This record gives sequence, structure tokens and C-alpha cells, in this order.
Amino acid sequence: MDPNQFNQVSPDVEISQPPSDSVSEVTFSPKANFLAASSWDNEVRIWEIQSNGTSVGKAAFSHQAPALCCAWSQDGTKIASGGADKAGRMMDVSTGQSVQIAQHDGAIRCIKFVEAEGASPIVATAGWDKMLKYWDLRQQSPIGTVNLPERAYAMDCNNPLLVVATAERKIVIFDMTNPTTPFETVDSPLKWQTRTVSCFTKKDGYAIGSIEGRVGIQYVDPKQKEKSFSFKCHRDPKDLASPVYSVNSIAHHPGYGTFSTASNDGSFVFWDKDARQKLNAHSNVGGPITSTAFNGDGKLFAYAIGYDWAQGYKGNLSSIKNTIMLHAVTEQDVKPKVK
Repeated sequence: MDPNQFNQVSPDVEISQPPSDSVSEVTFSPKANFLAASSWDNEVRIWEIQSNGTSVGKAAFSHQAPALCCAWSQDGTKIASGGADKAGRMMDVSTGQSVQIAQHDGAIRCIKFVEAEGASPIVATAGWDKMLKYWDLRQQSPIGTVNLPERAYAMDCNNPLLVVATAERKIVIFDMTNPTTPFETVDSPLKWQTRTVSCFTKKDGYAIGSIEGRVGIQYVDPKQKEKSFSFKCHRDPKDLASPVYSVNSIAHHPGYGTFSTASNDGSFVFWDKDARQKLNAHSNVGGPITSTAFNGDGKLFAYAIGYDWAQGYKGNLSSIKNTIMLHAVTEQDVKPKVK
């Protein structure tokens, strides 16, 4: 990794008191401008984002090993997380109390609230033990379990669509009206390991990103599958020998349905899948980007900077700072262009 690659000062705003190690996931509350982040220092932290862009640390809780994922409840009152300690935890934001809510036989890599709107909270966890489990927060044992074909690497849910990406390039799709029986299991259209998955806002498909710098746009309905396609990103299209960078995070804008990709090349790019075009790009943010998220109204975009371990311990440069940045989203970033 070239230490001179990340030398441009970003105009975006840095969060106060960022984590001391790489961030595994950032996510906004759907109801207010509260941002949560899980990180490799075992912590899950929550900040309140003020209207002027400044941030105030509000709460934190710990795992006994790196925290690998986090998710907000739909009403914004709870934050759940999974860790390498094989435990799922949840904090009530109003009380600051955290409790264990899930247990696996391996690290919990993915966690989401998956209940239908207005229903009692249901948490889905997927882990390196090749299991997907559903948890009713009122019960200690899982209310449903599914054997996955391989270790879970990424998961997203936009009810009724749940998508789990596993090792060996498998994609397992669920219709949440029948949550313990896969609707479909397919091979990824991308040749290399999946790093991230994000469901479309219209719930009719999903985008996946791989370590090879490619994105797959996949529709679930058989009648729409001919619209599926893949494309290269985060590389120089004119230079066949340019380095290949992983797509670490994909996030969909809640209003326009356009989406972002972010990479360990230190850039994030906004795309319109329907027009198959790039909308805007921001580069040289100061280090690899490990996770991204839009807030509830799509006006803020958070991205975490830190080492993503893509090149082992030798690539962990001291010059790469662990932090989270806030980007004010413009229409140029996310609004589809008029044809």
C-alpha cells in the first residue's frame, strides 16, 4: 500500500472521539440523527449528530472481542451488535443498559432487525458457524435457525427481502414471510469473494460488491432477472495494470434509490443503477473506507476510515487514522440525471 495514496485533506467533518481501531460497521438510526459504529477495539459507540454537523458521544457498550456488526431497531430505541466473542448484544438507548440477546458457535459477522413494520422486534444474526438465527427479544432461545452453505460474510434486510452472502460465493435469499426456508440460493455473478450486500429500496433486488472491485446488480423476480448486470469500479479503466481494490461497502439512498460504493482505494462513488451511470465521485479521503451509511432522510453520508486488513499486518500503516467522517449529501451526488 502506497502511504502517499491518501494525502488529500477532505472537506467533510470528522466525528468526535472516534474509535481507537478499525470500524467494522456504521449505521444511522432511522428515526433521528444518531450514528452507531462497531469496531475492532471491542466497542459499540453512539453519537448524536447536531444540525451544524458536530457530534456528541452519547453511549457505548463492549464485547469481549472485536465488535463486527451493528444495527438499529426500526423505532430507533435499540442498537444491536454482534462480535467475535460469538455473542449478540443489545442496548436500550434510553437507559444505556446492554444485555446479551444472541449466541453462536462462531463469530457473529452480521446482524439486522428484520421484523415487519409495527411488529415486535426480531433480530437476525449470521455467523462464521454457517448459521442464520432469528431472535425474539422476549425469548432466550432462537425462534428459528437456518443452516447456511458457508460462513456468513455480509447480510442486509429490507423486509420482506433478506439476503445473506457467504464464503464460496454463495448468495442465500429469503422471503421474510417464510424466514427459515431459503427462497433461492445462487452463485454470485462475481468471480471473487463477496464483501458487502445492500438491498434495493424497492425491495426487488440487491447489490453486491467483491474484493475484485466489481459490483453485481441482481434482481430477484425471475421476470426481471434479465435486467441484472455487473460492472467494474474503483480502478482506472484506461490502465489494465492498475491495482484492483475491494468494494468494502454499498449503501442505498433512502429517497432516490441510487447507491454508493466505497473502497480501500480511499474513495466513495455514487451510482444510478437504472441509468447505469456514475453520478459523482469523492477520492483521497485519508485511508481505506471500511463501512458507509446514509441517514434517514438521505442528507448525511457517514464513512469510516481505517485499515481493512486487505494486505495483512504488513499493510497496516501508522499513517492511516481510524475515524468516521460525515459528508453532506448533494443532489449532484444522488439525484438521477435527466435524460
